[in-house]
Amino acid sequence: MKSEKLDHVWYASYGSNLNRDRFLCYIKGGKPEGSEKVETGCKDPTLPIEEATYIMHYPLYFAKESGRWQRKGVGFIGLQQDPKQRTYSRKYLITVEQFKDVVKQENNGVALDIDLDEIMEQKYKTIKDSWYGTILYLGDEGGYPVLTFTADWDLDVPFNSPSKEYLSMIIHGLQSTLGLENQEIIDYLSTKPGIEGAYTENDIAQLIK
Repeated sequence: MKSEKLDHVWYASYGSNLNRDRFLCYIKGGKPEGSEKVETGCKDPTLPIEEATYIMHYPLYFAKESGRWQRKGVGFIGLQQDPKQRTYSRKYLITVEQFKDVVKQENNGVALDIDLDEIMEQKYKTIKDSWYGTILYLGDEGGYPVLTFTADWDLDVPFNSPSKEYLSMIIHGLQSTLGLENQEIIDYLSTKPGIEGAYTENDIAQLIK
């Protein structure tokens, strides 16, 4: 499908945007609970017209030090598809312009020139050498492309544990938005690079409300 015929795309989130309330701060603006930054929101604050759980067959890991999240690690996915990997995601059907505005906010307000045709042809493309400057095309759902963003370094980076605030945001999303049971959340998160060895299963359980 050519992008000139597209008015909406699925944005698939795998980090803190699993939490619907947190993601809507990117749409409407505002300061997410636990975050240290107020988001500007999209020019078009219309809510997503549809959303659903989505499984990514890409590895999830935590790295870097985020100023938004207590200077601790945040979530990324690897660039290579792996059928054995199951990363939980929430996909939101938003306009193409909203997606571009979300990417802009994830890149500290820098507007990026996103060519959707090129991305869909190549599967992923680095638009900017930044944490979330690489756009991935994950396939199509219901006639719309599924897109997300991550870093271009793939898994070749030192892992770093996330803050309790950031991890709590993900846990809340897995629990309230995706409907996972407590043990499923513990089993899912405890083995992820950046969490494994930094949080015990009991530590994760303590963050589940």
